Amino acid sequence: MKLLVTGGAGFIGANFILYWMQQHPDDEIVNIDKLTYAANLESLRSVEDNKNYTFVKGDIADFNLVEPLVGACDIVVHFAAETHVDRSIMGPTEFVVANVMGTQVLLEAARKHNKRFHHVSTDEVFGSLELGSDEKFSETTPYAPSSPYSASKAASDHLVRAYFETYQLPVTISNCTNNYGPYQFPEKVIPLFITNLDEGKKVPLYGDGLNVRDWIYVEDHNRGVELIIQKGKIGETYCLGGESEVSNIDLTKTIITAMGKDDSFIEYVEDRAGHDRRYAMDISKARSELGFEPHMNFEEGIKHTVSWYMDNKEWWENIKSGAYEEYYKKQYSDR
Repeated sequence: MKLLVTGGAGFIGANFILYWMQQHPDDEIVNIDKLTYAANLESLRSVEDNKNYTFVKGDIADFNLVEPLVGACDIVVHFAAETHVDRSIMGPTEFVVANVMGTQVLLEAARKHNKRFHHVSTDEVFGSLELGSDEKFSETTPYAPSSPYSASKAASDHLVRAYFETYQLPVTISNCTNNYGPYQFPEKVIPLFITNLDEGKKVPLYGDGLNVRDWIYVEDHNRGVELIIQKGKIGETYCLGGESEVSNIDLTKTIITAMGKDDSFIEYVEDRAGHDRRYAMDISKARSELGFEPHMNFEEGIKHTVSWYMDNKEWWENIKSGAYEEYYKKQYSDR
C-alpha cells in the first residue's frame, strides 16, 4: 500500500510514519508538510534514507501540488493542521485556511481520484464536560467547539462527512484526546514543563489548575488509526482515547516529581480565554468494532516521555533556540 501522510513532520504525524514503517516495512509513504514552526524533519532522521519514504515540502491548500500526489497513493492519512489553541486565539485566520481550506483541497483531490481518506481530528470539537460528572464524549456527541482551533477542526470534520454523503468518497474520521510522547513540540504542556524544569525555569499553570484532560500516548493513538485504516467502516467516525483523565495540577505535580523538583516551580497564570473544563472519551465503539485498546498507562507513559526528552536534549534545545527553523529555511529556500 502507498500512503500519502499530510503533516508528517509534526508530532503525531512523524510518530505515525515511524510506527507505520516499522509495522509495515513493505508499504510506501509520501510525507507532505509545509514545514511551519511546529514541523521538524529531525524527528524522521531515522527513515529519511529509506527507499519507501519520500518527503515533499508543500502546502496542502495547493491543489496543483497535492492532486498528483493523491492520485498516486492508495489512501490519504490527513494529520496536517494548525493545533495550538493559544495561537488560534491570537490569530484565527491561519487556522481556518490550514484546517478548513486545506482539508477541502485534499478532499477535492481525493474525490477526483476516488481515494480512501482518513481524517484525524480532536475531541475538542465537542466542547466541554462538567467536572465530576460521569459524562463522556462519543461519536454521537453534538459539536460545540469553544476556540477558533476547535471550530476549524469541527468545520473540517463536517466537510469530510459532506464528501461522504454527497460524493460517496470513502472516508473515515477519528476524534482523539490529548496526545503526549516523543517528538512533541515544546510549546505543548507536557514537553514545555519537562524542558522548562530541566532548564531551571518555572512552569505556567492556567487558572486554578483543575481542568481535566484525557491523555493518550501517541503510539496508542497511531495504533488506533492503523486499526481504522485496516478495519474501519467507510463513512464512520471512531473516538480514540487513553482512558487517563488527569487534572492539570496533578499532571504538573507528576512531571515536577519525575524531574526531581518541588511545587515552588509552579507559576499560576491567568486562565486561557474559553478554556474548556474537562474532556473525556468513550472508546467503546473503537474497542468493540476495531479491537482498540490503549496499552500505555499514564504513569508509565510520563516516565517514558521524560526519559526521551532527557535523552534527546539536542532535539528540543534546537527548537527552543530557533536553530532548527533556520536550518530548514536554508535547506528548502529554493524549493
